[in-house]
Amino acid sequence: MSAGVVIAGGGQAGFQTAFSLRAEGYQGPITLIGEEPYVPYQRPPLSKGFVLGTQTEDHVWLRPESYYSSRNIRILSSERVTAIETPEHRARLASGTAIPYDALVVATGASNRMLPIPGAQLDGVCYLRTLSEAIEIKQRLEQAQRVVVIGGGFIGLEIAASARTLGKTVTVLEALPRLMARVVAPIVSEFFFRVHTTRDVEVLLNSTVREIRGSGGRAGEVVLQDGASRPADLVIAGIGILPNTDLAQEAGLPVANGIYVDDFLTTADSRIYAIGDCAEYPNPFAGSRVRLESVQNAVEQAVCVAKAIAGKAAPYRATPWFWSDQFDLRLQMAGLPARHDRVVVRGHPEESKFSAFYFRNGELCAVDSVNRPADHLAARRLIGNGTALTPEQAADEGFQLKRLLD
Repeated sequence: MSAGVVIAGGGQAGFQTAFSLRAEGYQGPITLIGEEPYVPYQRPPLSKGFVLGTQTEDHVWLRPESYYSSRNIRILSSERVTAIETPEHRARLASGTAIPYDALVVATGASNRMLPIPGAQLDGVCYLRTLSEAIEIKQRLEQAQRVVVIGGGFIGLEIAASARTLGKTVTVLEALPRLMARVVAPIVSEFFFRVHTTRDVEVLLNSTVREIRGSGGRAGEVVLQDGASRPADLVIAGIGILPNTDLAQEAGLPVANGIYVDDFLTTADSRIYAIGDCAEYPNPFAGSRVRLESVQNAVEQAVCVAKAIAGKAAPYRATPWFWSDQFDLRLQMAGLPARHDRVVVRGHPEESKFSAFYFRNGELCAVDSVNRPADHLAARRLIGNGTALTPEQAADEGFQLKRLLD
């Protein structure tokens, strides 16, 4: 009798693996193991619609509970894989149970990077990655008036926009010289700086936090390295995430900036795969090994692994794409801009509708689009197909990108 597939991790990647296995006709047992007390859910709404109150918990479930039982997918919630017993092909759980597997998919995701400063443990200092954390922030926002967000990346800016929309006084503290500096060009950073500041979000760049002070065990003030401070009855930290690699590392699997996998997302053990936020893989669009934190990457890597388990293995070659919603604006990104040497703009930033095209050695490598979905969709195809586009064509609005796609 088949031992089936065990999936360690109940997030987007874990869910999609189970879903895709059944879609590919896999008939064996599937066990999906997640630490949280919920069925798998979407993370993107947590910083936006859920906090704003326009979406409830019912809106974030990827599928209702009945879906899993109807497809013979066993879910173990509030449970965790603590060890992989590779010689016996077993996953050992925190409860002590051992589950045999024919194939194991490690989709353990990532965890919040914690603030390494005094006062980080005070009540009122929050992080946002899980549904439980989103529920807490939503409840605290009902009473809070002064919100300080530490970190000017996607999560920080999304939650800042949501808090400001709710009428809160909001300050964003970013340690680097510009917003989203690691992932977008200066023109995009500057655009979103203007977006937030014109909506009365205070944005302080080059601002490193020294400590969080409070009284009675509760946060009340965020102090910067230069001695300046901002009052806060709610502090939300969004300073990045760290891949959950301990499980693989303790099993003797190679780990770098994530669990080391090959083109097929297989680890050093041919029965074990790793996908999503915790996996580092060779990416043809970057020309290097990368670890990507996105819904698209989690979903498409899960599809790739499900096909492999079902006997239809193919290397993972999906074009990376991402998005971020802030206020009434949608930023959509395609490709990877690493090592780009030129950026050209198409459209009009002053009208909040433009795209930044990134080129590396004369070849298109990434596109960031603000409220220009057609550019984004074209970019995904252009980059994915390796279609030639010159910087001059990209900058010329009279040049129809779809001409290259026919």
